[in-house]
This record gives sequence, structure tokens and C-alpha cells, in this order.
Amino acid sequence: MRYDKSLVWFRRDLRDYDHAALYHALKSSNKVLCVFVFDTDILDQLNDKVDRRVEFIWESVRELKSALQSKGGDLMILHGSARTLIPAIALQANIHGVFANHDYEPKAIARDTEVAATLSKNNIAFHHFKDHVIFEKDEVLNLAGKPYGVFTPYKNAWLKKVNDFFVQPYPVDAYIHHLAQTSPTELPSLESLGFVRTNLANMQLPTGMSGGLQLFSDFENRMDKYKEARDFPAIKGVSYLSVHLRFGTVSIRHLARHARSHANTAPQSIGAETWLNELIWRDFYVQILHHNPQVAFGKSFKTEFERLAFLNNQALFQAWREGNTGYPLVDAAMRQLNQTGFMHNRLRMVAASFLVKDLLIDWRWGEQYFAEKLIDFDLSANNGGWQWAASTGCDAQPWFRIFNPITQSERFDAQGKFIRKYVPELAKCNDKEIHAPWLIAPLRLQEINLVIGKNYPAPVVDHSSQRVKALNLYKQQSK
Repeated sequence: MRYDKSLVWFRRDLRDYDHAALYHALKSSNKVLCVFVFDTDILDQLNDKVDRRVEFIWESVRELKSALQSKGGDLMILHGSARTLIPAIALQANIHGVFANHDYEPKAIARDTEVAATLSKNNIAFHHFKDHVIFEKDEVLNLAGKPYGVFTPYKNAWLKKVNDFFVQPYPVDAYIHHLAQTSPTELPSLESLGFVRTNLANMQLPTGMSGGLQLFSDFENRMDKYKEARDFPAIKGVSYLSVHLRFGTVSIRHLARHARSHANTAPQSIGAETWLNELIWRDFYVQILHHNPQVAFGKSFKTEFERLAFLNNQALFQAWREGNTGYPLVDAAMRQLNQTGFMHNRLRMVAASFLVKDLLIDWRWGEQYFAEKLIDFDLSANNGGWQWAASTGCDAQPWFRIFNPITQSERFDAQGKFIRKYVPELAKCNDKEIHAPWLIAPLRLQEINLVIGKNYPAPVVDHSSQRVKALNLYKQQSK
């Protein structure tokens, strides 16, 4: 069907290239109106009005608007409830079809269902497309036609299914002349949206489409070393693209296509293969959420661990949140999160394991805190990561395997560079002392002017004894 006029509703896909909904709208319409909504149904739920995510979106929307204008179109920017604004603007502008890309979170699905129903009453079609992942929903199933609950067989099936077709870009520019001018709408200020500027500008995290491509260009030169470098937070080993994937300022097809290309080069790149696995993990967690939406509402994937008897000590939870547990690597990780909105992936595992299996605090508490603080927060990945660490999720860390925060520190930040950056109280410790400063001899403590319990906290718990408690807690539920 060909439309005289259609609308593309941008959400977590803030780019003007290789964009499924934009491509299909342009190809099937004479005129295409582009719209973005600063959705109050989402923004009003954010209690902290100093939110780097909102600022990242704001900067990315600004760039998208400018890019569309340079191509003969524009971006209409609205502020309010998307549930009502999208149908209203579609009716007002005499739109015949609304185009959007899939969002897999339960609340977003409910919103889209409501919007589709309202549009239908006005004889306006609602078309939606896969854009956020390579494979979705039921596209990768086992031989019995069931979804996978373990990553490795899912990965193998994913790799067997993928080919050049699934990662080829949508040629948006071939139909870009169908972009329509809109009634002029200014980008509202962050302040008018109810938010204030953060330290995003000082974080060397470029925003928008140009920022995503810039980061990937830099990472592509390091991709072959990814496997050996990714676990060390003090070095530049990861891609830093997670926030761009979250808001669609990069194309997953672009990333996967280049990762496959690198992985298949001779000699084979183990680094690229490892990074491609991380992109597959992302697809895996999205399909877990699709088939198990209950995990988005605090339910354990493994039902036998639904009622673990966590102690949930509020004082310990506060110490963890503030980075004052007395375990340097954990504290550095949490301070990085609080100061930047980012946390290195290895440290996410360490911090999560410490909260659940050392402090004996419900993983849902940590999941919620990360959801509030992470600039790259993605429900499926965040839930999957926390349930992995808590041993309650699919293909999770076995419940009897518990990270030792000291040995993790010695292994992955051996020289204490990362710790010194975020825990400057320990800057004078040598490379051996910095991982467990409470063990430093009294005379040496005086020498480096460190008072455990005063200018750096003593450990809030003893790892060895807490490990025994955690094992008993899980053992009772696993019988």
C-alpha cells in the first residue's frame, strides 16, 4: 500500500541512516513527517532531575533534527504523553500510516498497543519493524520450536542463521527526497523539560549519530585486542558504545556487520569474535524478556530462587551505593557509576556479586539502583546481568560460585590504577596494599596517613564468613 502522507515516530532509534521504520515509510509514502516525543509518561517517573540519559537524548535529538533539516525534512519535537500526542498529530496532519521500530519492554508494548488501537479507530495504520536487534522474538528457536534459555546453544543457532541479508543496511537515502517539512518546532531546553545539565560534557562521551560513529571508528582499531583487554577497567579495552546502542544512535546491523567481517578475516580475529558474542548476548537477553516478560516485574527466571531469604540490611545497602564498603574495587566501581553514569562490565559483575552474595541483599535492589544511575540502562540487559550475578537467571553464574572482591581486584586492577582514580584516599598505598588496605601494618598506615575507619572505611563485612552464609541461603532453596 502506498500512502500520500505518513509519520515516523522516533524513539530509541535516534539516527537518520540504516533505520528500518524510516526506510519503509519513505519507500511507501509521498511525504514523511518525522516526530519525536519527550514522553512525560517516562520522564515524570525519573525522580532525579540530574539525569545524564535525558541529556544524552536531548543532544542526540538536536543532532537528528539538524541532520533531517539538511536533507530537506525536519523533526517535529513534542513534549507530553506519547499515548495521546502521536494519535493527535497523526489525525491533525492527515496522516495515513504511522511507522515505528519495535520496543520490547512491557510498558512500551502496552503504550504501542494503546496507540495502535487509537489510530485504528481513525483508520490510520500502525506499522512497526525490527531495528534494535539482529534477531527478535521467535526468530531463533531450538529444534523443538522453543526459545533458548542457555546462551551457548542460542549463540550457535544465531551464528548459523545470520548471513549478509540480516546485517545489510536499509538504504534510507535512496528515498530521502520523500521527507516532508514540518511546522517549525523548537527543541525545548532541558530546563523546560524539568531537568538540569549534568557533567556529560566533561565525560568525553560523544553524543548523537556522529558520536556513535566516532566511538566505533576508534574501537574498530582496537577490536582485535578486545578479548584480552575487555576485563581491565584501567585500560581502554571496551567499545563504550552501550549507550549508543541503547538509544539507537548507532545501527546494530552496522556493528554486527563489521564484527563479522573482522572475525572472518585471516588470521581470524578472536577479539572481534568475542565482541560479536557480546552483541549476541544483547539479542539473547531481549528474547528472554520477550518470552519471559515476568522478569521485568521482579520475578526470578529460575522460580526455585524466587523467595531467597535475603537479609536486606539498609545500612549495608547505603554503604554499597555510596562506594564505602571498605573493599576498594567495589567502592571504585560504585563511585564510577555515581560520578559518570557508566560502569565497566567486569565491575558490574563484581559489584552485583558483592551486593547479593557478600551483603546478602536482594538483587532487585541493585537492579533498581543501576536502572536509576546507568546512562546505558537497558531493561533486558540490566535484568539479565543482575539475575546472572544472583544465580537466579538464565544461564546464570552457579549459586555456589562467589566472586572474591580481593582476588578480583588483584587480577583485574593489579596496579591499582582504577582504584586510585576513584578512591583517592588510597593513592599512597603500594600496588600490593591497595587491594586490602585494612591488612596494612600500623606503622605503614601512619606513614601513608591512612586511618582505616576514618578516612577510608573498614570492611563492612568479612568476605569469608559472608560467603558461608550465602551458600547456606542458596542451599536451602536449591533442595
